Amino acid sequence: MRKALILTAFLTFSGITFAQNAILGKHDADKDVNISADKMDADIKGKIVVYSGDVRAVQGDIRLRADAMKADQPNHKIYANGKVVVDSPTSGTVTGDNGIYDLDSKLVTLSGHVVLHKQGQVTMQGSLLTVNMVTGKATLGAGAVAATANQAAAPAAPGGRVTGVITPKSQTGTP
Repeated sequence: MRKALILTAFLTFSGITFAQNAILGKHDADKDVNISADKMDADIKGKIVVYSGDVRAVQGDIRLRADAMKADQPNHKIYANGKVVVDSPTSGTVTGDNGIYDLDSKLVTLSGHVVLHKQGQVTMQGSLLTVNMVTGKATLGAGAVAATANQAAAPAAPGGRVTGVITPKSQTGTP
């Protein structure tokens, strides 16, 4: 029962929006969040929940996939590690090797092989994406990313530069 209460508190606390508003367009963060994983471990005293093995979080039409996800309630952060993918059928896909959502500063950071893709419109690549969920401003960098206690190091993007392809509307068939 106590684990269920902690899990419920975590889900309410986190919102699991994981950059959907800023990166992937408008999203209803009040909808239920459904999480599935091969395994869940909880440190009740430390207020940390770790999901591992094909982690999937769904809220409305937004889907998050990762190898592992850690909710660190004392530090107000959510970490996603390993093949992080955030999909929206209307706004596109963002991928990276690691992700952090800082609930206090409302900053979302994806690192590693970061790719922003909207079918037929734009593809951007780099190694570090930071999004301010309050202002909606995003920065994509290409430098190497140092390891932290919760995130693996990430190499610089090829050539050390952000790259992108923007397709004019005349080529996509959209008005």
